[in-house]
Parts: sequence; C-alpha cells; structure tokens
Amino acid sequence: MKTVCLFIYLFISSPCFSQDIATQLMLGVKKLEKDEQFKHAIISLYVADSKTGKVVFDKNGTTGLAPASCQKIVTSVSAFELLGIDYRFKTYITHDHPIKNGILQGDLYFVGDGDPTLGSERWNTTSEEAVIKKIAAILLRKNIQSISGDIVADDSYFVFEPVPKGWVWEDIGNYYGAGVWGLNWRENQFDVIFKTGKYENDSTKIIATKPAIVSKDYSFVNFVKTGAKGTGDDAYLFSAPFSKNIIAKGTLPPSVEGYTISGSIPNPPKLFLQTVYGYLKNNGIPVTGNIRSYTEQRMNNKPVLMQKGMIIDSILSPSLDSINYWFLKKSVNLFGEAFVKTIARKNNVYGNTDSGINIIKNFWNKKGIDKPSLNMIDGSGLSPANRITTNALVAILRFAKLQTWYPAFYNALPLINGIKMKDGYISGVRSYAGYVKNKNGNDYIFSFIVNNFDGSPATAREKIWELLDVLK
Repeated sequence: MKTVCLFIYLFISSPCFSQDIATQLMLGVKKLEKDEQFKHAIISLYVADSKTGKVVFDKNGTTGLAPASCQKIVTSVSAFELLGIDYRFKTYITHDHPIKNGILQGDLYFVGDGDPTLGSERWNTTSEEAVIKKIAAILLRKNIQSISGDIVADDSYFVFEPVPKGWVWEDIGNYYGAGVWGLNWRENQFDVIFKTGKYENDSTKIIATKPAIVSKDYSFVNFVKTGAKGTGDDAYLFSAPFSKNIIAKGTLPPSVEGYTISGSIPNPPKLFLQTVYGYLKNNGIPVTGNIRSYTEQRMNNKPVLMQKGMIIDSILSPSLDSINYWFLKKSVNLFGEAFVKTIARKNNVYGNTDSGINIIKNFWNKKGIDKPSLNMIDGSGLSPANRITTNALVAILRFAKLQTWYPAFYNALPLINGIKMKDGYISGVRSYAGYVKNKNGNDYIFSFIVNNFDGSPATAREKIWELLDVLK
C-alpha cells in the first residue's frame, strides 16, 4: 500500500515541481518585465528545438530590435556561405617599369583587396614585423636593391566609404570603430599613451603614441582628466577618416604613467606606406620618390595614376575560418565590415557596405527569411540603427548547424555563462544568441534581445543570464 501511495505521489507532484521549459521561460520573462530596470524596455526571446526546428518559446520573435554584436552571426554565416571557409585575402606587390642593375626604374605598388589582417598581431604571419620583413625579402629576391620612383598604395578595391552609414561620432575615432579600407594596416588602430595626475580632475599628458609616427602626422587635443580613485577607463578619441585633428576626452584612473587607449587610424594606407618606406630605407633599399595612395590623391583632387604593371608577388591573409574565429570570439568589427564589402566585390558589384548587405539579405530571403527581419546597416552591429528579429537569428543559427563548416563556426562562438553564444552590447541594448544543451539532453537554439533597458549594463546582464539559465 505504501508503495502504491508513493507512486501516486510522485506522479502527481512531478508536473507541479518540474515545470516544462516554456512555462519556466514565460515566468522568467515576466519577472524581467516587472523589474524596474526593464520597465520601459522591449524584450524578445525566441527558442527552438535544435533538431526539429519546432518553436519552444516565442516572445516578440518577429519584432525588429537593435541586436548590437549578435548581428555578427548573420555576417559570419553569410561569409562562410558566400566566400567560403578557405577564402583568403590577397595583397599584390607590383611594379610598372623594368628592373635594371638592381634598380626598379619606376614605382612600386601595393594593390589591396581589403585584407583586414595585414599588420595584425593576432597571427605571427600577419604581424607588422612579419609583413615588412616579407616585403623586403620579396624585393631582394627579385634583385630590387633600390627604387627610383614612388611607393604607391592602390586602395581602390572598395568604394571610398571606410565607415558605414549609421555609426556614431563617439565610436568612429576609437579602435572598435575603425573603418575598413581597400588597404588596411594594423587593424587600422593606433595607441595613445597617457600619464595621469594624482588627484581627481587633474590634467593628463599624452606621452607617446604607437606607432610613434602617428604623433607627427596628427594634432592631438587632450581634454582627458584624471578620474576619482577606483574609477577605470572612461576616455574616448574623436576623429574621422582623413581627419588631421584627434580629440581626446573623458577620464582615466589616477597616478598611472603609461595608461593606453586605442584609436582608429584616420588614414591607414598612408601609415602602411610610411612604415614600408622607413623600413626599406633603413635596411639598404633606398627609395628616391615619395609615397602616395589612390584615395588620398582623390581626396586632394590630384591626378590618380595607378599603373599596376607586373606582379612581383603577393601576401596572403589567414583563411576565413581563422579570421572569423577572432571576429566572433573578440568581436572585431573591422573583420565583419571587410566580409560585407568583399561579398559585394565577389558578386561583381561595387565594393561598398550597402551592396554587400543587399546580397546578404537576398541570400537569406531565398532561404525563407523575410528581408525586413534583417534590416541591417552594417556587418558588425555597431550602428544603433540596425534592426533584426530573434526568430531570424535562430533560423540562421539552425542553418549553420547543418553545414559542413559548422564546427569552425561553433568553435568561434564565445563560452559565456556556460553557454556557447555570441553576446552584444551598445547603449541600452543587451543581446545573446547561440546553442545550449540542457541537463536532460535537449538541444536548443535561442536568441535574446532587449532594447531600452535602464541602469547598469552589468546588472542587466546578470538578470538576463538568470533567465537563460533555464535553458541549461
């Protein structure tokens, strides 16, 4: 009798104490909605069964919201499909006149195709030192011991609009807001090194830049003050492509000599040419002429002479899957913008952001995803004007799971709060999207976006993680 009663008790109590996943998610969302921090926010959560695609939970799944860096999922998966896992960028080294007695009689050209890794420290083969040494070795191998003409950067591969429409002034002067050019260098970043004061509101001093040549080319206006004890980095750089002035504002921690913040280079092709010119000159390959680039000639209304001539050699980037690893893992906006423009060029249209976005939207539309659900402005999610739906993100994640290149994509997703997912944050926005397998062996694909929350982003994050823990 006791055994029968126990069986009946367990049978009855199970539904009461072990709610189904949809009910738990519903309760979790309602808890967020009642929270003062989310009082004026829009919350969207879409969860599907990974194997069947069946909807498990849907809250505002078709509402377009600013996704922040979760938009990188769309760009990443599109790049795998439209460019290929093994795609490599290539920078050509060419010349337009004969080589006689070790002397290149004309100009030396570097013809870019938008490689965002040239000079990047993320790979040994792409570092500034590795690239410059490789260039010198290539020239010596071709018996080029001096150059009588100019060193030229042909950065015309992309239409001249380094920064996508919709990016804000506060972002574009900083490292994460670096635009993408036809020829990029050092991820289009430079460092500014400060010495801060002892007390709050003390002035700070810019003591160096890296590369050092940056401080010679640009005028720095420093409004950065010393912050209160215990505060961190709240300083920003303000500049734009081809800007001659760089403005520094905000606060930095007290009593630090050597505090570094990173900005975006206003003219990456020029810095690349200066670096090459200086290295060759100091290592026995003198250059008689000057440096010039396609876009700078255009900007200054000067004749554009780009006689590329004969190919000497080329410099290859790492493969797309390797670039994508850093794109997702560390949210490198530059890589996503390069993917979008390259997708445009490889489809025989102008190498600009709008063309690349249209191709991406058309691709997904053929897969059954409505274009308005992917209202994209850029490839990285930095623009607050982007609007994407959570059900579109889940559909793209499920598509990725069925492809041969999926392991490389999955490996690139960060592990956050014990879940393989991409995260995103811009002002008033928190987003997460990815894959989770719970303790019962169920596989889910999910996307969560909240817009217009109030207060601390860190506090909002903890509350959202508590909701996502339901999926584990």
